Amino acid sequence: MNIVTKKLFGLMLIGLLFSNVTFAGMNEDVVQLQKSWEKLKYQTPTAQQEKGFEALLAESKAVTAQYPDKAEPLIWQGIIEATFAGVRNGISGQLAALSLVKSAKKSFDAAIGINPNALHGSAYTSLGSLYYQVPSWPISFGDNQKAKEYLTKGLELNPEGIDSNYFYGDYLYKTGDVSKAETVLKKAL
Repeated sequence: MNIVTKKLFGLMLIGLLFSNVTFAGMNEDVVQLQKSWEKLKYQTPTAQQEKGFEALLAESKAVTAQYPDKAEPLIWQGIIEATFAGVRNGISGQLAALSLVKSAKKSFDAAIGINPNALHGSAYTSLGSLYYQVPSWPISFGDNQKAKEYLTKGLELNPEGIDSNYFYGDYLYKTGDVSKAETVLKKAL
């Protein structure tokens, strides 16, 4: 190897090492967001969830800013925004919830634009669940046809996933296809 080739190889190796450190750090940060979300969602009293999700949303925005070219933090930011919207209380809280679901939609759309396969297509599943759960225009962006498109894409990317099967089954149930919903929901178990 000549000196130029050795230096070039060395620079490539350093770049590879730093990219792996960044990826490992991002994964740890995303896993921490997931664990914090799970604790708030399933182990925190309802009365304390609103403040908890407000703090977790700030944390998720910091992680997303740290990894602007990665879809995974955006997906978790969207999940946190959507969940936070669901725990908002009172009239002002409900108005803020509409803003949060719109922000969650933007987070999922951005994640799909970066890497549609990230987290086994979770952005599609989460976006689909928003489309069938939020009110339609003029209040919000709810749309059962778009919900079905996104949910089936999420299911295509993760056919055995609990979330992809659960949300598609829930969508089918809420739109009146009870027998198909039962089949899909059994798969989620």
